[in-house]
Amino acid sequence: MNRLLVTGGAGFIGSNFVHHVVGHTDATVTVLDKLTYAASRESLAALPDDRVSLVVGDVADAAVVEPLVAEHDAVVHFAAESHNDNSLNDPSPFVQTNLIGTFTILEAVRKAGTRLHHISTDEVYGDLELDDPERFTEATPYNPSSPYSSTKAGSDLLVRAWVRSFGVQATISNCSNNYGPWQHIEKFIPRQITNVIDGGRPKLYGAGLNVRDWIHADDHSSAVLTILEQGRIGETYLVGADGEQNNLDVVRMILRHFGRPEDDFDHVNDRAGHDMRYAIDSTKLRTELGWEPRFSDFEKGLSDTIQWYIDHEAWWRPHKNAVEATYAAQGQ
Repeated sequence: MNRLLVTGGAGFIGSNFVHHVVGHTDATVTVLDKLTYAASRESLAALPDDRVSLVVGDVADAAVVEPLVAEHDAVVHFAAESHNDNSLNDPSPFVQTNLIGTFTILEAVRKAGTRLHHISTDEVYGDLELDDPERFTEATPYNPSSPYSSTKAGSDLLVRAWVRSFGVQATISNCSNNYGPWQHIEKFIPRQITNVIDGGRPKLYGAGLNVRDWIHADDHSSAVLTILEQGRIGETYLVGADGEQNNLDVVRMILRHFGRPEDDFDHVNDRAGHDMRYAIDSTKLRTELGWEPRFSDFEKGLSDTIQWYIDHEAWWRPHKNAVEATYAAQGQ
């Protein structure tokens, strides 16, 4: 697989994967990205032109997708609308990109006989109770709770159907919450970091007890590459780094990093249908494919991420006021 097509490769997780591929393989990468608000050319700017090229286009446009897929050995499908708050305000882009986009990719790889790896989320499984000792596994039934997670669940089912019905050579991974460089500041961790950089106060949904299983984007990238190279066709692999933290504790870590009091934050209106807890059991990935996360210390990874946002203010600064205005209008 010397020629990879990465959809959504100018976004947060996709661009981290492209950097990982360039650093750990000899493959060339074509990025297909619509360059919506959540993507940026800057995330790819430091990569060598002879290894990485960018095609601006819509993953749901078969006229763009099919010839690109035919030219590559494998497709890694990151492209998705992914922000839960946005899906509650307007579900239509999520249906178009996550469902129609995945259908378009599937038809293209079916025609070309190209290997596919499909990126998904743990949110397709719904949520767990805070005191539940269980974690999500590959056998957990789907129970999505938002337009975002339901469209991702639908995309996963499309992939499974195309594998079974048409023999498409595909694998799926469902990953826990990512953090790290290039994440849009509408998302929880970068929003709180940039609020504190600005001298403001973090904003905490409800009581802040909701638990997420955090993984650094670099660890997600190494897992995806491992699955692409070694994963069994038709299989699903859960990706997690044992990083369960509730939102309150994450905010306190950020405040401590800046030398601020741990109670120096504001409670704001909770998100509608807010899932309580996500937790990943990545035993299958670790035992079958030998993958292990590198960022085992969440607070250290968070500290590195904070420093990245301090160093890259010019990238996120132009978007900050608009993001906060949107949240303020919702009481958040």
